[in-house]
Amino acid sequence: MKNFTMSSCLKTLLSLVATAMVLVQSGCNVAQPAQDDPTRYFVLSDPPAPAGLSPATPGARIGPKAVKLESYLRRREIVVRTGDNEVEFRDFRRWAEPLDTAVARVIRAKLLASPGVAQVVTEPFPADQDRDFDVSVEVRRCEGLASRSGHYAADFEATIEVSTAGTGPRVIARRTISAPDAAWDGSDFDRLAALLSADAAALGQEVAASLPQRN
Repeated sequence: MKNFTMSSCLKTLLSLVATAMVLVQSGCNVAQPAQDDPTRYFVLSDPPAPAGLSPATPGARIGPKAVKLESYLRRREIVVRTGDNEVEFRDFRRWAEPLDTAVARVIRAKLLASPGVAQVVTEPFPADQDRDFDVSVEVRRCEGLASRSGHYAADFEATIEVSTAGTGPRVIARRTISAPDAAWDGSDFDRLAALLSADAAALGQEVAASLPQRN
């Protein structure tokens, strides 16, 4: 009788152990619910095409060089400046394309819409393609601004340089453009991208206005 009781207890214990192992394995195989990616991506938008374009007329052949960015802007995270010497990189609010590429695209679109421009040739310049002027652009700020007093704005500043093309280039125009701060609520990054798009388009307009008038 004693042996029977011990045998029953052993069988019961082994059964409990086996059941526990099955439960543990089942728990390990339960799929975890998928987590939504909180990252959002933004682009600079091209300026609207002007209505009622006149027939094509002779104009300047422009060669925009690659846009240069301050080193802290050469990243996908959107930058928000929080102090004179402090910036934040918003990990989950990113540019969908390199910022220098985006700014160059907007400037090119603005130049092509200018009546004084006949052709826009981008780097690398073809050896057999003549140009009248080359354009250099250095973007110093292209970001959100968040002051400690609770003021939010789009912040854009760039330097442009227009020079003659070919051998012995000569600088004919150089200026720094600081766009007026445009209000931003600090959280709507689609709005921020739209404001910076307008600033980049205004920069393209400044480039076109800096070109010498052709007779």
